[in-house]
Amino acid sequence: MSAIIDFLNNILWGYILVYGLLGVGLYFTFRLKLIQILHFGEMFRVIRSSRSEDKAGISPFQALTVSLASRVGTGNLTGVAVALSLGGPGAIFWMWMVALVGMATAYSESTLAQLYKVKNQNGRYRGGPAFYIARGLRAPWAGALFSVFLILAFGLIFNAVQANSIADAMEGAFGVPKIGVGVVIAILAGIVIFGGIRQIARVAEVLVPFMAILYLLLAVYILITNIGQVPGVLADIVGSAFGLREAAGGATGGVMAALLNGVKRGLFSNEAGMGSAPNIAAVATPEPHHPSSQGFVQALGVFIDTILVCTATAVMILLSGALVPGNGVEGVQLTQDALATHIGGAGVYFIAIAIFFFAFTSIIGNYSYAENAMTFLGMGSGLPIVLMRVAVLLMVLWGAYESVATVFNAADASMGLMATINLIAIVLLSGTVVKLTQDYLKQRKAGELPVFHAADYPELAGKIDHTIWHEKNG
Repeated sequence: MSAIIDFLNNILWGYILVYGLLGVGLYFTFRLKLIQILHFGEMFRVIRSSRSEDKAGISPFQALTVSLASRVGTGNLTGVAVALSLGGPGAIFWMWMVALVGMATAYSESTLAQLYKVKNQNGRYRGGPAFYIARGLRAPWAGALFSVFLILAFGLIFNAVQANSIADAMEGAFGVPKIGVGVVIAILAGIVIFGGIRQIARVAEVLVPFMAILYLLLAVYILITNIGQVPGVLADIVGSAFGLREAAGGATGGVMAALLNGVKRGLFSNEAGMGSAPNIAAVATPEPHHPSSQGFVQALGVFIDTILVCTATAVMILLSGALVPGNGVEGVQLTQDALATHIGGAGVYFIAIAIFFFAFTSIIGNYSYAENAMTFLGMGSGLPIVLMRVAVLLMVLWGAYESVATVFNAADASMGLMATINLIAIVLLSGTVVKLTQDYLKQRKAGELPVFHAADYPELAGKIDHTIWHEKNG
């Protein structure tokens, strides 16, 4: 079985998805006429105008923080360090490029998730790739496959991985037994996830800004105290990306090592095109009342994850001088060493605490995606959802104590398959994305608050829930 999984991962992540995710990002970037660049300000305008949650959904800001809870995880600490070790400073430049085109993909998939969302039996919004695949493409079987892959990857196995990261960090920094850490994480996670998606949203909107702002403030402090070295670091990043100067790390492989490692780590971190964040984007009550507004919100999520948080990690490492080719220090150890250089022994403890917050919020964010998938499969309430929540907590306990390398490969395969299905779907539905975008921007240009009018989209008859989109249309 492991040989099959390894082969599948090699095909998916070595060929299909690296080029597929980049290709789809470029496709939407040009088809939507550089929307993520020319209309960058709209992302902030939408967030500023977002109001509180209503009885059916959560606020756009809550949806952003839940998606960031999943996106901003240990990959922002460990993944960036791995990219630097294997690809040198130039890898960071390619992470930026991946994020830039990924913002267009994130916009597109979340716009579709909003458009095709439904209400569950409790009158709450639910949606995501499974729903736009089933309703938009009339392919419920593909939606069901996507849901199963998502539950396996994000709902179960990735949460074990996040718990393992927390347990390792707590044991290494404070000497706390792993099983004890697992019990505490499971209790805290249980309190949150048994409250459902609305409870997750309320916790995320407090924890995520707190952890992100604190981390970025530390990065700003380090930048200011090392301001004389910053131009050189930025020159290293750009120069190494194109082979214009010798890389400080990852010199073997040169430009291609920088390109491949930057692309892979960037894709893993920001999740654009994976089909994960649209699950929470669909739960938001849009403001303005148009599907495209939530596309802008989730595009901003990619920017925050990669351009801000990942860059903060990279700059702190590069300014520290801790990146030394061939010394065997990589991953989270490299990040800890870098911070120890900047702020002394407190750096080790800071990273352990950061991992706790980053990974814990990822656990609850990942679970919210799985709950949406359970709703699509007709198991979003009663005993099935209780069993799902218990399974998540058991995986957290298990992951905190055991090595998760083998199942992590299985999770990669599941995520690869769901991403492949999602990429095909959003390309097939790209015409709808273009029409929605043109409609939204036309209303903005006319000085109006964009509103989605279902009557203008006769081709969507029978595919969308008109009661949802009629509520604020008069």
